[in-house]
Amino acid sequence: MDHITRPKEEDEYFFEEGCFILEMSSPDVDPEVSLARARVEPGRKTRFHRLKGTFERYIMLSGTGLVEVGDYPPTEVHPGDVVRIPPDTDQSITNIGE
Repeated sequence: MDHITRPKEEDEYFFEEGCFILEMSSPDVDPEVSLARARVEPGRKTRFHRLKGTFERYIMLSGTGLVEVGDYPPTEVHPGDVVRIPPDTDQSITNIGE
C-alpha cells in the first residue's frame, strides 16, 4: 500500500548528532516531507545543528528534555509538547529524564 509506511524498529540507527533515528518517511517515498523518530539516551545531549531551509518540529513522545532553539532560553519539554524550529536555526535537545 503506497499510502501507509510501517517502519521497523531494527532499522533504527545512531546518527552523528548524538541520537538514534528511525526514518518514518523518507524523500524517496515522500519527497515533500521528511519524518523521523529521534531517541536521545538519558543524560545525552544532541550536537547543535541546523536544517538549511527546512522547518523542523520536535514532538515529545516520552521522557523529559531540555530543548535549546536559537536565541530562546533553554526550556524543559514533556510528552505531548511540540517544539517549532524555524529553518536555519541552531537547535539541540538533552534528555534530562531517566
